[in-house]
Amino acid sequence: MVDRVVVGAHYGLRDWLVQRITAVVMAVYVVLGVGYVLWQPPADYAAWHQIFADQAVKTFSLLFLLSLFYHAWIGVRDIVMDYVKPASVRLVIHTVVILALVLYIIWSVQILWGM
Repeated sequence: MVDRVVVGAHYGLRDWLVQRITAVVMAVYVVLGVGYVLWQPPADYAAWHQIFADQAVKTFSLLFLLSLFYHAWIGVRDIVMDYVKPASVRLVIHTVVILALVLYIIWSVQILWGM
């Protein structure tokens, strides 16, 4: 009989599902955004500003960006866990990526609601 030693946090199906859901959210946002821009092309900065002044566009843009950042985190985390063997190096990479993503979230909120 083979004794299987299970290590790790057991992400598996949950993260696979989250990555698929975030991919769908990003795809819908891009399709709707491209469709809108093709349907009513903004001519100048004022037109772009008017589009992103709408609360719904800000909210869906933030949802898109949060989906993008979480999708990226899952992908980077899985790659690092698979290919970086020393735990100390993995910890440093995870910490740097998490800090960068948190800063990107803060920056995104400032950009979207700073108008």
